[in-house]
Amino acid sequence: MPAFTVVIPARNEARYLPHTLRALERQTRAPEAVIVVDNGSRDDTVLIAQAWGAQVLRCEPRGVALARQMGLDAAQTDWVATTDADSLPVPGWLDCLHEAAPGRVALYGPMRFSGVAPHWARLSGVSYSGFLHLARVVGRPNLAAANMAFSREAALLAGGYPAVEAYEDVILGQALARLGRVAYVRGALVETSARRLDRGLGPFLWQHLKNITGHTRGYFGDDR
Repeated sequence: MPAFTVVIPARNEARYLPHTLRALERQTRAPEAVIVVDNGSRDDTVLIAQAWGAQVLRCEPRGVALARQMGLDAAQTDWVATTDADSLPVPGWLDCLHEAAPGRVALYGPMRFSGVAPHWARLSGVSYSGFLHLARVVGRPNLAAANMAFSREAALLAGGYPAVEAYEDVILGQALARLGRVAYVRGALVETSARRLDRGLGPFLWQHLKNITGHTRGYFGDDR
């Protein structure tokens, strides 16, 4: 059965990263390794990751796709799971991915906002799951890097992450879907911060609409 390396890109994530690392500590199936790829942080991101015991890589050129690719290249396990530095995988996240991996080249799961009122968290989860279902129906699975896993061999065969400003995770996911079976794993929930709503719901939805229609620039700015 496959072992997993978890890759987390980070830039100035000292506020959120400790919570993500604690969520990984609580996994019922421990990852083989955790790689934090620092993308030019000016805060204590690197010190926090090192103190926790993660493998820390320095990606000097700016760009989340470049940071994700560095983590993919450095991983030594058959499978790579990815999340973001402001996200909280539930304790059974890796267990669910592990069980679903055989016969698949990539996996992804549901997400919802954390740190918001319970009804908003539920609404965000239902809305996102509905969007993922629609994407599957039209044959364009939307694999978001905050909750994604894949065969390392297949990802490298697919060419890895394209060097774009945004949407790199979805592009890789669609390339993987052309190589083999991709599965949605309902129990592999990740909660993610609602900070992207700080600019308002309208700009948040508009930026998502642009990205899902193929735009690869201007995602959420420096918090990426």
